[in-house]
Amino acid sequence: MTRTTSSLFSRRDVLRAGILGGVAVAVHAPGVQSADSTPILKAIPSTGEKIPVIGLGTNAYGVTDAAEIASRKEVLQRMSGLGGRVIDTAAAYGRSEEVIGEMLASLGNRKDYFLATKTPMGSLGDMKAAMDQSFRRLRTDHIELLQVHNMNDADKQLPAFNEYKQAKKIRYLGVTTSQDGHYEEMLRVMRAHKLDFIQVDYSIGNRSAEEKILPLAQERGIAVLANVPLGGRRGSLISGLGDKPLPPWASEIDATSWAQLLLKYVVSHPAVTCAIPGTTKLKHAEDNQAAGRGRLPDAAMRKKMEEYWGTVSG
Repeated sequence: MTRTTSSLFSRRDVLRAGILGGVAVAVHAPGVQSADSTPILKAIPSTGEKIPVIGLGTNAYGVTDAAEIASRKEVLQRMSGLGGRVIDTAAAYGRSEEVIGEMLASLGNRKDYFLATKTPMGSLGDMKAAMDQSFRRLRTDHIELLQVHNMNDADKQLPAFNEYKQAKKIRYLGVTTSQDGHYEEMLRVMRAHKLDFIQVDYSIGNRSAEEKILPLAQERGIAVLANVPLGGRRGSLISGLGDKPLPPWASEIDATSWAQLLLKYVVSHPAVTCAIPGTTKLKHAEDNQAAGRGRLPDAAMRKKMEEYWGTVSG
C-alpha cells in the first residue's frame, strides 16, 4: 500500500516524538478537535461500549516467512499504544487466526484488543467445532465479535452464535460481505435477526452501501465495520492517485496523508463505527491510526471530498 512519503514522514515523526504516549478516552463530534488529540471513539449501539474508529484488517496475516511475521508482530505490538483496538480476521484467511493468536500470546497483550473473526465459508458442517477451532487458533477463551463470513447461510449460523453469546464466549455477533451481490440478503438478515454488527465494503470510491445498507444499520441500531476502506484487493485508492498532492483543505480535518484523508471520510459517516484497513507494516499502522484523531469532516466537507474525488480519481 503506497503512502505520500513526505506526509507520512512528518506524521510518523510526531508520533514517535511521544504525542501518543498516553491514550485517553474521548468521543469527538464531526468537526471538533480535542485539545489533547485523544482517539476518536464511537459507541456500539447494542451496548454503548465505545471502540476506536480505526482498526486493522488481517487478510494478509497468514504468513510463514520470518521477516513478514516480524513486520506484522511489530504492528500488533504497537497498535494499541497508537489508539487502535479492533483486529478483524477470519478462518478463511489461511493461517491468519493462528498467526495472530501466537503473536498476541507471545506479546502478552490480548487484553488490549477487540478480536473479531468470521466462521468458515462453504459447507456448514459442525458449526460449533468450527467455532471452537477459531478459539484454539486465536488462543483465547472469548472472542469479542463472531461474524458470518460473506452471508454464508446466516439463518443457520446465527442461532449457534447466540448460544455462545449466552455462554459469554462471544460478546457480539454479526454478518459480513464485501460485494454488492450480497446486499439484498444482508438487508433481509438485518431485518430478520437481532444483530450487533454488520461488516460491509465502503470507501470514498465505493459508496453503494450508502443507499440501503448503512441507513438500515442506523435504523436497527447495528454497528458497522467498514472493510476495504482504502480499496484493498479491489485496487488501492491511494496508489491510483500517483503523486497528486493533498488538497489544501485537508488541514481543516487534520489529515496529513491521503490514507488519513480517505479514512476520515469513511469513519465520518454517522452509521460507520470502525474502519478496518489491511495493514502489515508499522509505518502504515501509524499513518492509519492518526486518522482516528483530530477533526472529522462534517456533511459539507464530505460533499466537498466526494466532488474532489471525482476530479482526481479514474
